[in-house]
Amino acid sequence: MAVTDQAIEKIKEMIVSGALPPGARLPNEAELADQLGLSRNSLREAVRALTAMRILIPRQGDGTYVSGLEPHLLLESLAFAADVSQGHTAGQLLQIRRLLEPQATALAADLLTDENLGTLRAVLDRSAAAADIEEFVELDIAFHRTIADAVGNPVLSTLLGILSTHTQRLRIVRGIRHAPAREQAHREHEAIWRALVNRDAVLAASASTVHIAAVEDWLAAGTGSPGLGTLA
Repeated sequence: MAVTDQAIEKIKEMIVSGALPPGARLPNEAELADQLGLSRNSLREAVRALTAMRILIPRQGDGTYVSGLEPHLLLESLAFAADVSQGHTAGQLLQIRRLLEPQATALAADLLTDENLGTLRAVLDRSAAAADIEEFVELDIAFHRTIADAVGNPVLSTLLGILSTHTQRLRIVRGIRHAPAREQAHREHEAIWRALVNRDAVLAASASTVHIAAVEDWLAAGTGSPGLGTLA
């Protein structure tokens, strides 16, 4: 194991053991390096890596602290991996989304408020008149995020957002070779909305499954092959 990786593991062990609980301030660099038996350079690299993971938070002029370690915040560090995913990897992310999102949509059927449903209706109306792909994707994200957020589980909301990022959605939509795809997406969103308005959890889950399966088909179409290859 590389020295930096060893340093990362040692700091994580301190956090897991409770020696550095959430919100705790790390000892100064010299003290911590001596305590862990590390060089100060290795310690700095480890701290940078853990900061990128949202495990540590630097505060200008006040040292470095352990974050709150909320799972939904830690998951955000995975967003870059989803952003750059293409081809088979993007397909795998969509498959996971297909496993999770229909169930979240079913749960939301009983939890969405009338205000939430009104928000969804407004998003759909704007989506139908979207001037360009960028606006269409922004509204698509807003539609699905409103549904996921209604469940009240920030970990689920964050994970679903990561499984289909703004960058990934733009890439898929731009890879579609046929114009009716946006119209199809809108019809599928309408079907989801109608099921939610009727508080029909089973139908909402089914409509969501159909929609995500269509997105998987669009991804395949964007490759020009029946498989989930690399997008152009």
